[in-house]
Amino acid sequence: MEQTRYPLIERDPEVMNGKPVIKDTRLTVELILERLADGYTVEQLLDNYPRLTREGILAVLDYAAGLAHAEAERAERAAS
Repeated sequence: MEQTRYPLIERDPEVMNGKPVIKDTRLTVELILERLADGYTVEQLLDNYPRLTREGILAVLDYAAGLAHAEAERAERAAS
């Protein structure tokens, strides 16, 4: 995936073992998605993680949607 499409998501081998994180935080995409799946609201996330922003949460969702889209395209190509 093109990194510039997700300016608020970054990967750095020195931060969280290279997992994608919200820029300028150590909050991984995985953590935010897990919390949302567990039923946390956006407001609860913002209250629990002071460095997190609403824009960061939206960036995580956009990034996850991009991954799902890329996976669907791979599956489609494999089925052809």
